[in-house]
Amino acid sequence: MPTPDDDLGELIVRAARSLRGRWREVLEPWDLSPHQARALMVVGRSGDGLRLSGLAEALRIAPRSATEVVDGLAARELVERVPDPTDRRAVLVRATDTGARVMAEVAAARAADARAALARIPADERAELARLLRRFVDG
Repeated sequence: MPTPDDDLGELIVRAARSLRGRWREVLEPWDLSPHQARALMVVGRSGDGLRLSGLAEALRIAPRSATEVVDGLAARELVERVPDPTDRRAVLVRATDTGARVMAEVAAARAADARAALARIPADERAELARLLRRFVDG
C-alpha cells in the first residue's frame, strides 16, 4: 500500500520532469541542450577556467563525455581551451566573452521561466517549499 512519502517522492520526480521539459524550451533560442547549458554554467562560474576532469566531476559525467560537450561549445565559440598556468601539460576550459553573455541570457531566461512556472503558488508557500527542498537536498 503506498504511503504519503511514496506519493511525495513521485510528486518531486514529476515536478523535476516538468521543469526539465520547460528548460529544453527555454534553451531553444540559443540552440543549446540542457547538458551544454549546464556545462557552460559550470565553466562560466569557474572564473579562470577548470580542467576537463573538474568539469566532468561537477557534471557527474565521464571525462570523455565532458570532452564532447566542450568540443560542441568550443565549436560555437562559447568556451575556449587555454594552457593551465600552473601545469604546462594541462589545459583549462573557460568561457569566452560570447559564452559569458549567453550564460547570463540563459540564466535570466531560466529564472523568468521558473518564476512563471511557480507563479500560481503564493510567495510565502514558495519560500517554504524552497526551504524544505534545500533541507532535503543538503541532507
